[in-house]
Amino acid sequence: MIISTAAAQRRALIVLVLTLLVGAARFVADNFVRDAHAAGAFAIGKCGAYGQAYDYPAEAAARTAALKHCKGDCTTVTMKRACAAFAVDMTNPCGAHGYAVAPKISNSLNAATKKCYEYGGKECVIRAWACDARG
Repeated sequence: MIISTAAAQRRALIVLVLTLLVGAARFVADNFVRDAHAAGAFAIGKCGAYGQAYDYPAEAAARTAALKHCKGDCTTVTMKRACAAFAVDMTNPCGAHGYAVAPKISNSLNAATKKCYEYGGKECVIRAWACDARG
């Protein structure tokens, strides 16, 4: 069987279009799934205690998971498409601390450290940090 050049070109074009469509559909599906899991939380307690949860489908589930890992009386902060950081005073972990949520990890690390110093910390260091799927 002999196929004309025009017919071969049409078939090649159809294969190319189908390949592009499959690739685009996969890209959209991957991004949709990643966005579906874009809630996180940090639980912050006394003396450097913390718990973290990220890439959960909902903020309530992330808070519950973070609190489960934090010992003592803990406060939660949520992050959605963001990063959170927790800093403590290395010389007195039960003293000053700071936390922050920001769109970029560098901003959250800097802001948490700054808050620790603002609350009286002498040698503030990052104790923990996390980003959700989009942070």
